[in-house]
Amino acid sequence: MTRNTRIGLLAAAVVVAVVAFVIAQSGGDDNGDNTSTPAASGSDNATQTTDSNEPAQPQAFRINVKGGVVDGDTQTFTVKKNDRVRIVVTSDAPDQIHLHGYDIEKEATPGKPARFDFKANVEGAFIIESHAAEDAGNEPLIARLHVEP
Repeated sequence: MTRNTRIGLLAAAVVVAVVAFVIAQSGGDDNGDNTSTPAASGSDNATQTTDSNEPAQPQAFRINVKGGVVDGDTQTFTVKKNDRVRIVVTSDAPDQIHLHGYDIEKEATPGKPARFDFKANVEGAFIIESHAAEDAGNEPLIARLHVEP
């Protein structure tokens, strides 16, 4: 192997390492399931802000549905009005997840979570429900969203 070939391979390896690092830090694309989340305790979460009072990135929350019921306790997510919010719902069976009040419905299937990404521009208390759980006679409530002034 010539010196130029070795240098070219080394440069390619560095580029691949940098790209892998950037993808890992950003959490990947929407096909992955690498959304960072606060603790599942349901406690209030601080908003990261910049000088313009816009969140640096959406607040991210995760919900897992197994066997048609929420895995663990029903969580309450608290955000401020106009915050960007991301909610990721994974399910081990096909499901339709509904965020009431904002009237957003998303499909969740095994390996493809339902992803809600929106601006919390309406104040109030809202419920997030699993239609599959409701159809099966289980408690449909899987989380609550509180949007404060």
